[in-house]
Amino acid sequence: MVGMLQIVTYLLCVYLIFKGVEIYQIAAMSSNAEKQPGGKRLGACMIVIAVICAIAFWYLIDSQAARIAGDVPKLP
Repeated sequence: MVGMLQIVTYLLCVYLIFKGVEIYQIAAMSSNAEKQPGGKRLGACMIVIAVICAIAFWYLIDSQAARIAGDVPKLP
């Protein structure tokens, strides 16, 4: 069960990073030259935020799995 939760969380981390890149690409391809620099800055911030969130989620789920694994009794 914990392994499946880890896999789903890892997929969430990848999805977050892809969404950050997607927001940046939308801003970069904008035809409105006045709003393009602000959109690129927002997109770059979203990439940074997505990477930070992905790292945080990854760390949290790994530490939770390690705690659960430590509570499992060892077989004789």
